[in-house]
Amino acid sequence: MKRLLLSFILLLFILMACKNKTATGATSLFNGKTFSGWEGDTISTWRIKNGTITGGSLDKTVPHNDFLCTKRSYANFILKLKIKLIGNEGFINSGIQFRSKRLIDPPYEMTGYQADWGENYWASLYDESRRNKTLMAPDSLKVLSWININDWNDYEIRAENRNIRLYINGHMTVDYTEEDMTIPQTGLIGLQIHGDGKALVAFKDIFIEEIK
Repeated sequence: MKRLLLSFILLLFILMACKNKTATGATSLFNGKTFSGWEGDTISTWRIKNGTITGGSLDKTVPHNDFLCTKRSYANFILKLKIKLIGNEGFINSGIQFRSKRLIDPPYEMTGYQADWGENYWASLYDESRRNKTLMAPDSLKVLSWININDWNDYEIRAENRNIRLYINGHMTVDYTEEDMTIPQTGLIGLQIHGDGKALVAFKDIFIEEIK
């Protein structure tokens, strides 16, 4: 009986510890009306329309990559948002930067992890302007059966210590562990519109839960 009671108490402590580890609560990063908490080219590239953050253009080619990024950094977190990408010419691509920073030259570019989004890159993990390669990608046939092309998709990024997991519409597409100890594990979050295409990306319902 004593052993059973001790086991129950131990299990209770473990559950409480796990709960406390993630009990910061989800916070909205976008109020649907202003760019409060964000910075970037809100004159010609990024705008707010019908409660969404929209970037790019279907009428003219986006000249280069551009990012709207948070003003503060995040390390361990669960980020959830909705994304929709449409385009009619050129390279049609977007993504979400995290644990990233802005470059000085060129000033519109970012470097760091990217949850990629676009043909041949759907829900893959890319290393933007650093190692310049896909770090991990899902099975191409499976991911195509999970996503809604030209429509809204639920994208989730879980970054905890050196582990990164990506989910699209509830399906895990990436489970990556960073082995390079020189790679920073904290940084800004950025929304991307890729250059060299006539494309329009929209983001909404952006929530983050920090993991302590």
